[in-house]
Formats: sequence, structure tokens, C-alpha cells
Amino acid sequence: MHAKSKMHVKIGDNVKIIAGFDKNKTGKVIKINPNTGKIIVKGVNFKFKHVKPNTENEVGEIKQFEAPIHHSNVKLNLNES
Repeated sequence: MHAKSKMHVKIGDNVKIIAGFDKNKTGKVIKINPNTGKIIVKGVNFKFKHVKPNTENEVGEIKQFEAPIHHSNVKLNLNES
């Protein structure tokens, strides 16, 4: 079990990524998970999911979504508040 950690960001805050592949990108916090300490930032940390067709007349596709990032890898961007 993870202990709930105090978050320094809230939903709607503009943040700047300070570590990882998307370093120096900015975005808005759209979702927070306090149990895992992760947040989802709009337009940052895109992942792809390959979806197989379930029926014969359906077409497979590649879905793109924003993956969570740990809150310690972001800082508040006070310039764009």
C-alpha cells in the first residue's frame, strides 16, 4: 500500500516538466491520482496502444493517450498562470 503523499499541484495548474523525455515542455494538469502520486498533463508523455479488431468488419487502430507522470518530475509554472 502506498501512503498518500501531499501534492504540490492541483487540477488546472500550469506545470513545466523538469525530468524525463518531455523535459522543458509545459502543460495543464487534467487529472491527479493521490494514491500513486502521479498526474496526467495535457499534451505531455504520449503513449500508443495498438488495438486489434474484435470482429471481421472492424478495423484495427492505434490509439494515442497521455500517460501519467510522477508529481516530483514537474514544477509549477508561475509565468503562465
